[in-house]
Amino acid sequence: MFWLFVFLSCLPPHSSALRRNDKPIIGVLAQDVFSPKPNKTAYVAASYVKFLESAGARVVPVMINQTREEYERLFNSINGILYPGGGVSIISSGYARAAKIFYDLAIQANARGDYFPVWGTCLGFEQLTYLTSGKNLLSYTNTSGVSLPLHFTNDTKTSRMFKGFPAELMDDLASEPLTENSHKWSVSLLTFNKNKKLNKFYKVLSTNTDGQTEFVSTVEAYDYPIYGTQWHPEKNAFEWTKPYIPHSPAAVKTTFYMAEFFIGEARKNFHTFDSEEAERKALMYNYSPVYTGRKSGFEQTYFF
Repeated sequence: MFWLFVFLSCLPPHSSALRRNDKPIIGVLAQDVFSPKPNKTAYVAASYVKFLESAGARVVPVMINQTREEYERLFNSINGILYPGGGVSIISSGYARAAKIFYDLAIQANARGDYFPVWGTCLGFEQLTYLTSGKNLLSYTNTSGVSLPLHFTNDTKTSRMFKGFPAELMDDLASEPLTENSHKWSVSLLTFNKNKKLNKFYKVLSTNTDGQTEFVSTVEAYDYPIYGTQWHPEKNAFEWTKPYIPHSPAAVKTTFYMAEFFIGEARKNFHTFDSEEAERKALMYNYSPVYTGRKSGFEQTYFF
């Protein structure tokens, strides 16, 4: 018994360390190019890739217009998915179709104990509200190109998302314009509160206003690792094309704390590719970003 005690005492504390995925791979959903050309029919902004890589993840592009079987195979190979911002339809685009398939697979997986996180930024946030409610609940807001402080709700105190944030950074987020907004459409708080599917599924962590309409800006699902921000946490550290993107130390810390949180969620998932070769072929490393800062809102872009 003594030697058994000595042996157990030498093991790492708790068994959770043995069940942590330190090689997480995140899918980033691509979307249609507005003026497609050969080999340039879809894209992913490089800032989302850098955002995820900064917290210790690797990235695979989730191509649009694939078969359901291909999406299911990829779902079972990656450890989370990010729906990025953009300007395509949340109802009828290739982006919307793929997002729905992965959303449904995530709901099913999490319900059976297979922890799979989903993140939506800007358009991705709007896509999540559509997938959850089954309705387009967006209202026009004057929020295209502005940085804002967050108006935190009481639910923030019990949130998973902000649990690890330093108190000083939370104070900065509440008092300084650290969150960049590039959207013309929002879910108003009034609409959110009236929709039973939304308010039963998501906890509102922050709101904002354009001076007339109070809208929901940060959410997390009550029972699923599903998260959304109407604002862009990735831009603070990695995008420089617009003067309203904040780059202060607190703004950059916000980027990395948000990334760290989401990748921390992905570390709880243990999907793997069928082989190392399949993994290598899928990774974003197989593509090269193009400098697009002179003619785009993105410094660099991956095209497919």
